[in-house]
Amino acid sequence: MEYVRTDETRFENLPGYTFEAHYVEVPDTQGGTLRMHYVDEGEGDVVLCLHGQPSWSYLYRKMIPLLVQGGCRVIAPDFIGFGKSDKPTSRDDYTYANHVAWLTALLEALDLSGITLFCQDWGGLIGLRTAAENPERFARIVPANTGLPDAQGIADDQIAPVSERMRAYYESIPVPADEVEMSVAMAGDDTGMGFLHWVKFCAESEGFVPGRVLGASCGGALSADEVRAYDAPFPDENHKAGPRKFPTLVPIIPDNPAIPANRAAWAEFERWEKPVLTAYGDSDPVTAGAHVRFQERVPGARGQAHVTIEGAGHFLQEQAPEQLAQVVLGFIADTPRESRED
Repeated sequence: MEYVRTDETRFENLPGYTFEAHYVEVPDTQGGTLRMHYVDEGEGDVVLCLHGQPSWSYLYRKMIPLLVQGGCRVIAPDFIGFGKSDKPTSRDDYTYANHVAWLTALLEALDLSGITLFCQDWGGLIGLRTAAENPERFARIVPANTGLPDAQGIADDQIAPVSERMRAYYESIPVPADEVEMSVAMAGDDTGMGFLHWVKFCAESEGFVPGRVLGASCGGALSADEVRAYDAPFPDENHKAGPRKFPTLVPIIPDNPAIPANRAAWAEFERWEKPVLTAYGDSDPVTAGAHVRFQERVPGARGQAHVTIEGAGHFLQEQAPEQLAQVVLGFIADTPRESRED
């Protein structure tokens, strides 16, 4: 598998990100290996913090010290294609199954157990699948602004026509020039397929700049140096295959090859007794309402003190890091493993 590795100098002097770099070699699924980066700070209960797209472990720079101070060991990896991890140059190398395999390889290499999973955006799509397929390693889960799509509610005889209609609609969408044009088009779309504007933008627009996307999504709250930090892993197009491909992999089109595995994961979660606590922002246009399925379908989520983060949009780790860290620490304290069987 051909890949590039971002020059280390691009990660120098990033505000708030002073963590020691750790690496593990994971199988690339083609007979070779890839170097996967992760932050490993503190001691105690393991909290696995998984980022989404187009971010990287920099997203957790404000939460990590707080969780460490609270007595936790924080593992915050960069998915393959992101952050300090290696970046395959072909988009075809990025599949949902490969991402799950790469994360699983990291957990096995570090032999992590008793994990509290905190997952947002694609961190949930990958992390939840990984938890469902390796339940013995996980103690509790905090989904935050994420989901596990599986074409729920679409009858078998509708899969082909709905898929054809969605692909035709995607082809009809003009390529957005930048994130502003994309956001306007997405907000004004009343077809139920508005997410495809985001897919189109990431896959095809020359105006796709990860740092700028984060800056816009956080309402201008990021400094110029923080925007630069989000751009650091991606100096040119050769390094962007991962973030460009992620939205295309979201299994919203019902014939997506990942849907059977996601349905199997949901079958596991529908008998999942370990604690699950949702923590969603009240201003996220991407995952609004996704928390309901966890609360209603997962046994371990019933009776939990689920949290709504007021005023937080999609990247709630930027907007409410202190509150989120306290939510995680309180959840761990309230659900000790000694009092139940995992």
